[in-house]
Amino acid sequence: MAKKIIGVIPPIITPIDDNENVDEKGLRILVRRCIDHGIHGIFVAGSNGETMGLTQRERERAIRITLDEAKDQVPVLCGVMDSSTKRVIENIKRLEQMGGKTAVVTPVFYARHATQEETVRHFEEIAKNTEIDLMIYNIPPYTGQTLTPETIFKIAKIDKVVGYKDTTGRFPDFLKCLDHFQGTDFVLHQGATNLAAPSLLMGADGYIPSMAPLYPKPFIKLYEAGKKGDIEKTKFYMKIVNMTSAIWPMAASQTSSTKYALSKLGFPYQVTKPTEPITKEQMQAIDKQIAKIDAYLKENDLFDER
Repeated sequence: MAKKIIGVIPPIITPIDDNENVDEKGLRILVRRCIDHGIHGIFVAGSNGETMGLTQRERERAIRITLDEAKDQVPVLCGVMDSSTKRVIENIKRLEQMGGKTAVVTPVFYARHATQEETVRHFEEIAKNTEIDLMIYNIPPYTGQTLTPETIFKIAKIDKVVGYKDTTGRFPDFLKCLDHFQGTDFVLHQGATNLAAPSLLMGADGYIPSMAPLYPKPFIKLYEAGKKGDIEKTKFYMKIVNMTSAIWPMAASQTSSTKYALSKLGFPYQVTKPTEPITKEQMQAIDKQIAKIDAYLKENDLFDER
């Protein structure tokens, strides 16, 4: 079958109010902007969405609202990560009831990982208990385990596992996966935005950049140029993506800087506690960087493509 989960799929933030409840209006604005500007899919309830900072109820509300607003116009990847296999299965059962079609699964966390086989068994058990598609999510800072390419190959053989998001930053490992899955229907996404250009040029099916909703068109054009093998255009649009990514370290918390930048679209930038909040000085630095990006887009007749 043809690959469906491809292209630019941002891990969206979760707009929340002062009580850390999902800001439904803001979330719908964000999802609608992604779809209306041609972004290829949405990843809700990931680390960028503060999925483990939200209560279970609000986490599920974020997923439900996103699914409702998207209405199958684009694929919606839904985070179900948790600290045990049973808890992940329970999350997936609730996702199934909401109509979700693709669950994103990490190794368990807050655990002492003894072997890679633990995560293979994790996926085997989950697959036995669901009929929806599963995506592997390799994000070592949050799980304490770096899945090797060989482990990815094993998990990919499990029924219902359809793809892989690699946020390890280990480019040689990603290249090994690209080579292994070449010519198959298995989907490979680069989760480290700084590696998007070489990954796309080498055959990745897409990338998962958190800042894409702020400047959708340049992020989409980077994907298109990379898939066509156009090196010069890929380099050009990667420069814009890198300028946008420079916003992340402008606050003590990447979550705070990302949420503040994206709040320009019309929703709150509140973060879940105890995340370090953004300061006025950091806001000013981000505002300055956004103005710099806007000026660069105008200079290159791209301002209307935001």
